[in-house]
Amino acid sequence: MGVRLLGTGSYVPEGVVTNDHLHQRFGFDSDWIVKRTGILERRHAAQHQATSDLCHEAATRCMNAAGVKPRDIDLIVLATFTPDMSFPSTACLLQDRLKISAPAIEIEAACAGFLYALITGAAYVVSGASDLALIVGGDTNSRVLNPSDIKTYPLFGDGAGAVLLTRGTPEQGILAYSMGADGSGGDLLSRPAGGSRMRLSPEVLAAGLHYMHMDGRAVFRWAVSILCDTIQDVLTRVNLTADDVDLYIPHQANIRIINAAIDVLHIPRAKVYNNLDRYGNTSAGSVPIAMDEALAEGKLKSGQKVMLSGFGAGLAWGTALVQL
Repeated sequence: MGVRLLGTGSYVPEGVVTNDHLHQRFGFDSDWIVKRTGILERRHAAQHQATSDLCHEAATRCMNAAGVKPRDIDLIVLATFTPDMSFPSTACLLQDRLKISAPAIEIEAACAGFLYALITGAAYVVSGASDLALIVGGDTNSRVLNPSDIKTYPLFGDGAGAVLLTRGTPEQGILAYSMGADGSGGDLLSRPAGGSRMRLSPEVLAAGLHYMHMDGRAVFRWAVSILCDTIQDVLTRVNLTADDVDLYIPHQANIRIINAAIDVLHIPRAKVYNNLDRYGNTSAGSVPIAMDEALAEGKLKSGQKVMLSGFGAGLAWGTALVQL
């Protein structure tokens, strides 16, 4: 507690890729995509754009909205699993472009990345190690997807979101959180090639091992379970019920995952924010983009409680109940 959300910002590329576009280009069944995922369109970065560009735009919008100057920020925590390059980190690239004199930490926890970054940044603020932390989540998923794979390619989009954290009143901050990992499920969602284990080669490229690979059914079952369990764990920790939460912002992975989990928890769908139909799964950008839009639309206000949840490759997850 004692952490205040000072501002938010988000950015999605201008390039809109509709289901009809995917049908015309790749032969994917548009109705199948909607029925299985709830996604109508997603955004893809332009050829000249990389993850740092998306994060820079989101961070700039966040800083402008909060009236914050680069000199005011003393910490950057950036979450992504699609960095511009292996090194330097995308966090350092962002730090340089924003002209911020501060440590720049990069976290890779895939679709749980933003929650990992948010909880980490909040811990710095609470401890007094940071007065104003910039927390960013962003991914350019279109660069790691196999265009011939209908099980993954239509699901993901590109985008980034950012928040600023500073000291607040004792009533503000993270009421409770659940954060964890289960590496035994790592092969369920992975990009095998391109690291130190499997270097890129003509044979590896021909086999498509540089693309994302996912066991869709297994990931679906796990995601529903972890979303239900962590939300309930967090509520139990602070002796609250699902009705006490003003808005739920789950990771925008698949509408069937979200609906299955909230139905188990008896959460009214009207209390669950959803922009999945417009952006698809933007991984680390998912939750902060939704937060920024929910605040802009007046669906989330100061003093309210919001449940944030991210889950994905690792396997990794993070759920936090935040008092604004």
